[in-house]
Amino acid sequence: MIVADTNVIACLALPSPYTDAAEQLLLREPEWVVPVLWRSEFRNVLTLYLRKALIRLEQALAIQSEMESLFQGKEYEVTSLEVLSLVDRSECSAYDCEFVALARGLEVRLVTMDRKLVICFPDTAILLTDVELYIDPVSKNRGKIPS
Repeated sequence: MIVADTNVIACLALPSPYTDAAEQLLLREPEWVVPVLWRSEFRNVLTLYLRKALIRLEQALAIQSEMESLFQGKEYEVTSLEVLSLVDRSECSAYDCEFVALARGLEVRLVTMDRKLVICFPDTAILLTDVELYIDPVSKNRGKIPS
């Protein structure tokens, strides 16, 4: 199990230089979980694609629906105490700290494309491009944060 942040979800759902890496991660570690916030953040990504005329409304709705199906039953609430405590000791946004709080609560890795998260929370966050260094497909502790 891993926590995937919105930019990794976007890499999976929309063509990018990192789509292959996101697809490989999903094959190796098929259990992705997210805080409920991901829906709004992902809608914002789709909004950018719509405004740049990279996709049409029908495509945006289909992509959102596909990702919602992928995360059905895998969305979690995190507490304000957890999020604001992380905000207080970092320079990250509350939005980003929701993903960190979830990963820490579940004791799994947060996979991201956000270097700032990795710098602020190196014990929790890992870049999608570095994930093979930490997630062993043979281990029973896939996604677990190393001690």
